[in-house]
Parts: sequence; structure tokens; C-alpha cells
Amino acid sequence: MSNSKIAVPDTLPLLRDRIDSIDSQIQSLINERARCAEKVAEVKLAEQGDEAVVFYRPEREAQVLRRVMERNEGPLGNEEMAKIFRQVMSSCLALEKPMRIAFLGPEGTFTQQAALKHFGKSIISAPMAAIDEVFREVESGAANYGVVPVENSTEGVVNHTLDTFRDSQLKICGEVEERIHHHLLLSPNVNADDVTHIYSHQQSLAQCRAWLDRYWPHVERVAVSSNAEAARLAAEAGRSGRAIAAIAGEVACELYDLVKVSANIEDRPDNTTRFLIVGTQDVPASGKDKTSLLISAKNEPGALYRLLEAFERHGVDMTRLETRPSLMSRWGYIFYIDFVGHYQDPECQAVIEELRDRAAEVKVLGSYPVAVL
Repeated sequence: MSNSKIAVPDTLPLLRDRIDSIDSQIQSLINERARCAEKVAEVKLAEQGDEAVVFYRPEREAQVLRRVMERNEGPLGNEEMAKIFRQVMSSCLALEKPMRIAFLGPEGTFTQQAALKHFGKSIISAPMAAIDEVFREVESGAANYGVVPVENSTEGVVNHTLDTFRDSQLKICGEVEERIHHHLLLSPNVNADDVTHIYSHQQSLAQCRAWLDRYWPHVERVAVSSNAEAARLAAEAGRSGRAIAAIAGEVACELYDLVKVSANIEDRPDNTTRFLIVGTQDVPASGKDKTSLLISAKNEPGALYRLLEAFERHGVDMTRLETRPSLMSRWGYIFYIDFVGHYQDPECQAVIEELRDRAAEVKVLGSYPVAVL
């Protein structure tokens, strides 16, 4: 008689028992991690004191998430696995100290969506009415960090954000890249066939124009202050039986208990917005970083060429160049430059030193981890 074990076929009850056992192990390990995070907070407080302690370390979190994605073996995708760990880290950090995050509001905007993506859901959200208010909230210490949009792949740069950096002492501490998915939303109390108006921000209406022309050509489109406001108005209308639809994102859909009539209606599926995380501290190198500069060039022939030449000669990859009026002199300009690397890297330091010799002003806006999620 053979001594080999007879394989027992998987049955639904056996698989469910196994899942329950795995869930119990996962729960125990998460709580073990949380207890370790509490110990980290105690050590930091003992070593640094209550006033100086920094609980959130952008470079450390970026390194952890990169390792999660590198060692992932599936079947869950790398980004899905990283999102799970992102929330575990957020919950553990909240045990150390819940963070208050200011963002360009109101609630339900894509900026809030970016804030939740970067920091996780275990934060205190603080919507602000304008970009400069986000900066002031962080500068005053009322918020730990702020989240503001800086550029969109189809609409271009957000000038207000760039301009606010001129007089602010805040540092860029991180970045988030958010794929912008627009959904046509409606109150569950009304019928889609009865829709009379579609509300959204003018930029979102423009980004969905071809889809709207094809499927809703005869419905009036109304531009409002934000997608979140459009969702709020649609929910309010639904409670009184009026059929108003909104174009907005996932967070607004959940916030106002709306249903998706159609999902991902944007004309360009690669539509992406980049957001910046602003704070008060410098961020150490994470191993994969980006640096942003503000440069006021001298008003002389060849000035821009001499600035850009330094990057080529030292082998530093410049990824973005934007120009804004300086407001200090007529036809004077300020350049905003992003490049790959940390400002403490030797080749980056060499570039910055040369720029300071050739420009009227060079301001390092910050070095920060390249977006992981």
C-alpha cells in the first residue's frame, strides 16, 4: 500500500475556513504593527521632545511602499497591494498623531481624492476655499500639510499654485499623480431619462465634451464652482424630485450618496493631474527623488541658455520648465524648474551652485520622493 497522502479536494467550506484563518493572522499582525508604531512614537517623544518631534516621514513612507511593490508576487497588482499598505500605515500613524491635512476644497474634490491617496483615510481633512488659504493654513501651523494641484496633462499648469510659492516659505514635501476619472452621477431618487441639466466645473465639462455631445447632446450643461458643488446640487435636487446630473469623481459620489449613470466618461483616458504636498520641513533623500526650483533670471542676452546649460553639463535630467511674470519688473520672468535627483546629491548641488552664480535669485522649493502611487 502506498504511503503517499491522498489530496483532499478543495470545497467551499474548507476554503472559507482557510480564509477565516488567514484573516485572523492578518488582523493579529496589523495590531502587532500598530503596537510597534506606538513604541516608535514613544521613542521619538523621548528623544526629540513634544515640540520638535516629526511623526510623518515622507521619504520613509515612499521607501516602504516601493519595497511593497517590489516584493509583490500577485495575484493582486502592485498598486492595489501598495494601497492596502498605504491605509495600514495611515491608521498606524494616526495612533502616533492624527494629521490635519488642508486641501483645495470643498469636500469631494479631486484634490481631496489626492490627499486621501497620499496620506490614507486616517487623517483630519480640512477643505479650504482657495490655494493661498491652503498655504496659510500650513504656515500658521493649523494644518500639518497641504495638498494643491499644480498641473494637468490636458489643461496645463495651475498658475495660482506656482505664483503662491514666490512669497511662501513652505517646502514641497511630496507629489501625487491622480488619474482623473469623471463619472456622470445622479440621485438614486430620480430617473436618468428625466435629466434636464448636467452640472460640473467648466474644466470637467470641457474634458468630457465629446462624450456629452454623443450621448447627451440636448441636455443643458451648467458650469459651477467645482465638481463637488455639482454633486451636492445634484443630491439636493434629487431630494426634491428634480433630475439634475453631475459630473464628478469617486469621492464626491460617495460623499453625496449618488449613483453612477456612466463611469469614466472623460474624452482622454490618460487625463492626469499632478498635486503637490506642501509642508514646513526639508525631506531627506529617499533614493528616487525630484527637486523643484524657482529662478529669477537676469535680464540679459543668453540668460536662459546659461541656466539650462548647467543641467546638460552635469548630466541632471530636467523634467519641467514653466515661465511666469515676475511682477517685479515689466517683462521680467520667473522660471519654475523640476529635475530628477535630491538637492543634496553632488551633481544636483553643482547645478544649483552654478545657477546661483548666473541668476538673480535661486530658491529651492524642495526635494521630495517621486510619486509612488
